[in-house]
Amino acid sequence: MIATGFALMTFESVRQYGVSLFASAGVAGLVAGLAARPLLSSLIAGVQIAMTQPIRIDDAVVVEGEWGWVEEITSTYVVIKLWDWRRLIVPLSYFIEKPFQNWTRDGAAIIGSVFLYVDYSAPVERVREKLIEIVKASKLWDGRVVNLQVSDAKDHVIELRALVSARTSPIAWDLRCEVREKLIAFLREDYPGALPRQRADIDLHGFEPGMQTARGSRSAGSVRSPQLAPAESAP
Repeated sequence: MIATGFALMTFESVRQYGVSLFASAGVAGLVAGLAARPLLSSLIAGVQIAMTQPIRIDDAVVVEGEWGWVEEITSTYVVIKLWDWRRLIVPLSYFIEKPFQNWTRDGAAIIGSVFLYVDYSAPVERVREKLIEIVKASKLWDGRVVNLQVSDAKDHVIELRALVSARTSPIAWDLRCEVREKLIAFLREDYPGALPRQRADIDLHGFEPGMQTARGSRSAGSVRSPQLAPAESAP
């Protein structure tokens, strides 16, 4: 189109047609550029990813709140296999323009966390010893990190955070589930009083010892509304 425009502009009688052709070529170039912008940005992002390698095949990533593995990298998009076997298709430009999590950038090993909410009377040191015993007996632990700390204190419970490490993120998930299950069973069997409880203050003002509860006697640790005896018993 540029060559044709120049050729027409050499003749005085058709010069205006050459100018119009140049203008049309400029408009067409703008339209084509805008239409091809996603494709061009993806191609440029593909070159950048190939050079810097922020993601690689089989990397564990978190994109748009979804966790999965990089299954395929094409010239314009990335296929991420999610944990439930769905596929998330993401344009290459996403990994250049937006932040994302790469759990295996330098290595596959990862630290997993387990949170427990227990009563203030829970034996923290004993729970810590049990955690170490559980991970040492597990084949999923890589032998690097194991720790238990009181990470928070709320109105009715305290928060215990257990940290354990594993070779890969899927193994870390299984190890976290195993630790959580065994710690809950340990507390339920050996320290049931350490499980979360609700406490209540009961005002006994005006309560007479001779009054009976609905069951005929006062239950330990609970007070019910008094039930007065009838004036006369039935025959």
